[in-house]
Amino acid sequence: MASDKALASFIESAPPGELADVTKAIKSIIQDGNVEAKLAPAFQQYNEEQFTTTKLPGGATEVLVSEYNSLGDGRYYDVETQSSFDFDHATGKASAVQSFVLESQHDDLVKSLVKSLSTHTSEHYPKSSHGVYPTQDDSALAIVTVANKYSPTNYWNGRWRSHYTYTPSSNSVTGSIQVDVHYYEDGNVRLLTKKDVSLSVNGSSGSEVIRQIATAEKKYQEDLNKAFGQLSEGAFKGLRRQLPITRQKIEWEKISGYRLGQDIGGGGRR
Repeated sequence: MASDKALASFIESAPPGELADVTKAIKSIIQDGNVEAKLAPAFQQYNEEQFTTTKLPGGATEVLVSEYNSLGDGRYYDVETQSSFDFDHATGKASAVQSFVLESQHDDLVKSLVKSLSTHTSEHYPKSSHGVYPTQDDSALAIVTVANKYSPTNYWNGRWRSHYTYTPSSNSVTGSIQVDVHYYEDGNVRLLTKKDVSLSVNGSSGSEVIRQIATAEKKYQEDLNKAFGQLSEGAFKGLRRQLPITRQKIEWEKISGYRLGQDIGGGGRR
């Protein structure tokens, strides 16, 4: 039987939106009905690292799960809804919602950051969740965003994650942006990227902090688009045999009679 460590590695490396599929595959292979209990630590690590989102019972918006908003013992909190909840890491379901009031010396700054972050994410990410959470010693604030886009019928899923630590005393922001995209139609291709971010904020307002974060994220998106364009016109293009351009329409009724190298290429028959 596979070791728990090996099984946990499968969970922790599951692509975006495919954790349930990976878990189902593990169950079918090892035939162990207690596998979810054994893998509980791996589920928790995966969900917290991936900023897994969940809907609160009776709620419409999705809140995220991370180490930054953990209260311990499987409970997490959300600033905007002013609530805490239990989270089942194996099923991804939230329950036992209770009222929660954040206590921090940065209360006003948290509210300002949440408001500006909400505006930023709604403008740039079609489906996203976000949060701002004080660190344990209340000396800094964690700013977290996750945007998921799943299209399993087209065999691809993707996730954008960004996390920053803002320290008000030094007006500094450090963190990273991570992108994970999995494409698996007639193959298995996965893009994993990480960009470290370090900023010095001019001013201490929440709107200015998010403005500079937004600028960094926009630049990274533009860099990614540029890199993909270079791959398409460079390395990927070199993998394909290029046909000459004749600027003539193909006569589809004669397609079976074409000789690829001569007729489509414009050469004469022999």
